[in-house]
Amino acid sequence: MDWVPVGLIIFKVVILGLGMFFAIKWHYDKDKKSQKGEVLSAVGKMAAILLLSLLILLFVTFSLARTLGLDLTFPR
Repeated sequence: MDWVPVGLIIFKVVILGLGMFFAIKWHYDKDKKSQKGEVLSAVGKMAAILLLSLLILLFVTFSLARTLGLDLTFPR
């Protein structure tokens, strides 16, 4: 049996495993150091961006529907 692929696969698994471990550890340590105000500020900005993009998407959708002649009135 050729041992080169087995060795390379084991090497790949070890390197990727170490990379994932240190990436998770770095993010965990970074979160512990960050202050609560910074996190809330970032969450607020992301929420505002999401809401703005949702409103733009709704506007574009309804504009396109009216352009195509779709009936958008509520039934009574």
